[in-house]
Amino acid sequence: MTDWKPLKTELEIWRGEGLQLPFWWRDDDAIAPSRQLDQLLELVGENGLPVHLAVIPRRATQELAERLADTPLAVPVVHGFLHQNHAPEGEKKCEFGANRAQKAVQDDISNGAVKMQKLFGPNIAPVFVPPWNRFAPIHLPILADAGFLAISTFTPRQRPEACAGLAQINTHIDPIDWHGTRSAHSADMLIAQTVELLINRRKGSQDNSEPLGFLTHHLVHDAAIWDFSVGFLETMLAGPVSLWNAHTLKGSIT
Repeated sequence: MTDWKPLKTELEIWRGEGLQLPFWWRDDDAIAPSRQLDQLLELVGENGLPVHLAVIPRRATQELAERLADTPLAVPVVHGFLHQNHAPEGEKKCEFGANRAQKAVQDDISNGAVKMQKLFGPNIAPVFVPPWNRFAPIHLPILADAGFLAISTFTPRQRPEACAGLAQINTHIDPIDWHGTRSAHSADMLIAQTVELLINRRKGSQDNSEPLGFLTHHLVHDAAIWDFSVGFLETMLAGPVSLWNAHTLKGSIT
């Protein structure tokens, strides 16, 4: 049985000190309706926390748009273009690396925005989620010029803006052991990791104005990942948190 006490204790310290934690949820690789998406949206309905669905534009279907049309707590954001690796051999996977020409990057971002607007219209939030959480800094102004107001990757941000006019709003806790079992990491490890992040924020060594992000990938969840996610969200939402929704970013992609 998972011991949530260390996390609950830290959250109680926050409450006792009158602190509040901004919190959000991002789920990557949405393409089409599925049994796993239904399970995700059922969890959203139970806990009331908006889920920011990072949708792959080139592969997204009209059926997905229809499935989400009456689900206001499912917030579509843009997940690259094709989720295709363009990195040179031997380098970490990346769709928008420094090796790509700016014109190619501009075309992908523009074409992705057009597809997303066609599918989701004003329901899209102006957040760009690069596949594999990697995006070359040299291309960041292209996102800002396209009307995106934020980029989201992984790990605590180093500064509030990735570039002028483009906020950095990352995710921080990923329950999946991608390089091992591809099931859930040890719950004790994930809880300890979260507590450390909260202590760093509480003591001022990390930026607590950045919403703390939980990252999931519904299409590859097994029972252990679902179980951890349910318990984690329940524990966090019982704490002194404010729920962040990307629709608070006023703007639209072009």
